[in-house]
Amino acid sequence: MPHFVIDCSDNIIHIQTPDEIMQAVYDVAESTGLFSLGDIKVRINPFKYYKLGEGKQDFLHIFGNIMEGRTVEQKANLSRKMIERLNEMFPDLPILSINISTFEKATYCNKSLFYR
Repeated sequence: MPHFVIDCSDNIIHIQTPDEIMQAVYDVAESTGLFSLGDIKVRINPFKYYKLGEGKQDFLHIFGNIMEGRTVEQKANLSRKMIERLNEMFPDLPILSINISTFEKATYCNKSLFYR
């Protein structure tokens, strides 16, 4: 935990490699001190087919899914830092965005909770 899922246009991974993009997201998440080291997960989904608003050709959006317990200010800071870092990598990208969603600890389940 947490999970950061990056959706982007296929062209994005020809500007920076998937590993470079995912590492940047990982590094920013780690730098906030909000998460246990080694728990951060990042994935990327480049899309070949998509439709955007008029005049827009490329995009990158991060869906951040984190456990409850962080303040609005902490989540907003995480969002700002992610966009600042990725804007350095993609200064001409017309659509660069993130949203952070939280989920309840009580409803989260994974294998390690059962098989220790």
